[in-house]
Amino acid sequence: MNPHAKLISTLSLLLGTTITISSNHWMMAWTGLEINTLAIIPLISKTHHPRAVEATIKYFLVQATASALILFSSTINAWQTGQWDITQLTHPTSSSLLTAAIAMKLGLVPFHFWFPEVLQGSPMITALLLSTMMKFPPITLLLLTSHSLNHNLLTLMAITSTALGGWMGLNQTQVRKIMAFSSISHLGWMTIIILYYPKLTLMTFYLYTIMTSTVFLAFNTTKALKLSTTMTSWTKTPVLSATLMLTLLSLAGLPPLTGFLPKWLIIQELTKQEMTPAATTIAMLSLLGLFFYLRLAYYSTITLPPNSTNHMKQWRINKTTSPLIAVLASLSILLLPLSPMILTSI
Repeated sequence: MNPHAKLISTLSLLLGTTITISSNHWMMAWTGLEINTLAIIPLISKTHHPRAVEATIKYFLVQATASALILFSSTINAWQTGQWDITQLTHPTSSSLLTAAIAMKLGLVPFHFWFPEVLQGSPMITALLLSTMMKFPPITLLLLTSHSLNHNLLTLMAITSTALGGWMGLNQTQVRKIMAFSSISHLGWMTIIILYYPKLTLMTFYLYTIMTSTVFLAFNTTKALKLSTTMTSWTKTPVLSATLMLTLLSLAGLPPLTGFLPKWLIIQELTKQEMTPAATTIAMLSLLGLFFYLRLAYYSTITLPPNSTNHMKQWRINKTTSPLIAVLASLSILLLPLSPMILTSI
């Protein structure tokens, strides 16, 4: 890809995200979302492969539909109330349309169908952007309008997203599809608590971004695209593979790793809000996700492929690992003892 085009796309991504998260007017928020969509399209299709082109078309159609619904929703609300302020969404039809539009943007159930396919057709770093940075503007809009949305509908969508993300991830062998269903499952955790403790949703998103970035960058370093190729990573980069295993377990939410913190706090807050059945259900459904995280960790560290040599390590392997992975991995594994400080800072 041309370096100038790459630079323009990256700067446009930053600009679109900044416009959306800092705007109070619906038209400005919509403009930021459109800039984001147009900026990520060249990054998805840069490999010129038929699968990448298919992923680009799917992404464009879904995002264009969601943006049109957001614009339609805000127009109806402005027509009825005379307000273009994002926080003044009071019309019931507008609230329903906006819930559907943001769910489509994020990939929540039942609008999840596009996300695994688009991630599978994208390069690894673009898939990382789609799983993290591209989720931030819609989550911000959801935070700003959460008081106006249908509580029961959001809770139902959150629980079904956690269920489907765990259930559909069980049968996958492609690493990017597994991470896509992991993202859908985590979005369920973020959505269920957004009505009662919005800051906790943001904290969950930040920690999810750190852990997912570590996993994607590790897979990108080892060039692992499916489960069968992750088996070769231990012989090439044993330290990175061990770190990846711990990060995957953190993403699954096992104590005493960082990923346990948001799930612990979300279950605690749901119990305080007298939503014990919802908390129990979502905790049980997270066990489905735990299975495929354990499988990924098992394949990348314990299972070894048939080896023709007598040595565990390959001869003269010199794999350069980015220091960024080391920093992100440390944050993904060791943040649980700092939980009181994290809670006070959000």
